[in-house]
Amino acid sequence: MTVVCERVVSSLSPDDMEALCEAVTAGILDGGGFGWLQPPGNQALERYFEGLLLVQERSLYVLREDGIICGAGQLVRPPSSYEAHAATVNLTGFFVAPYARGRGLGRALIEAMIQGAKAMGSKVINCDVRETHAAAIGLFRSLGFEHWGTHPYYARIGGQTVRGLFFSKLLAGEHEAARWQSSIAAPDAGGAPVSSETTKSHQGLMLYPAIDLKDGACVRLRRGEMEDATHYSDDPAAQAKLFEEAGCRHLHVVDLNGAFAGKSTNVPAIESIVKATGLPVQLGGGIRDMAAIERWLEAGVSRIILGSVAVKDPELVRQAARAFPGQIVAGIDARQGRVATEGWAEVSELEANDLALRMEDAGVAAIIFTEITRDGMLAGLDLEQTADMARRLSIPVIASGGVGTLDHLRDLRTIARDVPGISGAIVGRALYDGRISLKDALDVLGSC
Repeated sequence: MTVVCERVVSSLSPDDMEALCEAVTAGILDGGGFGWLQPPGNQALERYFEGLLLVQERSLYVLREDGIICGAGQLVRPPSSYEAHAATVNLTGFFVAPYARGRGLGRALIEAMIQGAKAMGSKVINCDVRETHAAAIGLFRSLGFEHWGTHPYYARIGGQTVRGLFFSKLLAGEHEAARWQSSIAAPDAGGAPVSSETTKSHQGLMLYPAIDLKDGACVRLRRGEMEDATHYSDDPAAQAKLFEEAGCRHLHVVDLNGAFAGKSTNVPAIESIVKATGLPVQLGGGIRDMAAIERWLEAGVSRIILGSVAVKDPELVRQAARAFPGQIVAGIDARQGRVATEGWAEVSELEANDLALRMEDAGVAAIIFTEITRDGMLAGLDLEQTADMARRLSIPVIASGGVGTLDHLRDLRTIARDVPGISGAIVGRALYDGRISLKDALDVLGSC
């Protein structure tokens, strides 16, 4: 396979134009692109690209696999009159045709465009993407783009409002970047400047407080052993409400009985959590068929975590990821690097990183990685395994298992600066035991 990413400097040949239009049409049908919800037809697409080449502020890049165009993107410079934005460039119209995904082509295209932006003297590259385009979001994060804002009414698709995420990447060299960052100042509510350190603290990792359910109650296990559970609350809905009132914006819920039984068991408790708060809930444990996935998404769950089924029925994961883009997450639980299933009761010969790559190819939105030997032990995350996995993927990795002190979260934050694919952490026992306060966790991670 030969991959070439190049800037288009003259009119495309008829064959290239046909291939580009075919790729764009496939991308639109797969979830949108270039602002179209439905393909406008080859004639309209040809006029679009021919006109684009006449616009001085736009640069079109195409991606070729074995000579055939299968993706594209644009760099858009601001008008020359916009002096304050002269050092910025926007990345837009980026896509890889669905039949060419899963082979690292998107990364190659963006890297070529980043080099193109540097060559034109740009210091900052910006982009925005629908929240439902999870693979693209993960790719941008893995390449060092920072998420700095969310548009709550970004698009209307199929009668539903879709949010948009805004990303930026600093292209300046190391010394020049230090000067840029040291000079960042933003007004606070009283008009006083805020230091760059303060600003950075709001661009952090996500914190997912965990609610693990056993027999209708909130518990935490040690090393995944059902017999070694600590009981914390008989009212999961009230616990969820407490997290919300403390300022949290995400919940991680696991049906422990369901994980062993192979079907949802703590149904009333889960439903009460969803109804008690407006927080997005990611749910795992015993969800192993499309009917269960659809049932929980219709009930208000935001994301479904597929664990054992990721090993035993990867085609279901692929089917679910296509049917519910951005809402399927793979939970990879491992004992010393080997994947565990059936509520952690069985350990396979499959390596965690191999499964992660398969799940990325299947189209999941993120990976939750847990080293079981650390879970509930408060001894710290397995940062080495987590970072190694994140470096291999273009989708986000959420760390889980072992957080016991603020220093453990500080260590995660430090390594995440070098490995941007790490997007957050799940914390359970340490919050319930009072070893870590939610406020302190937010101060360290910068987000929730």
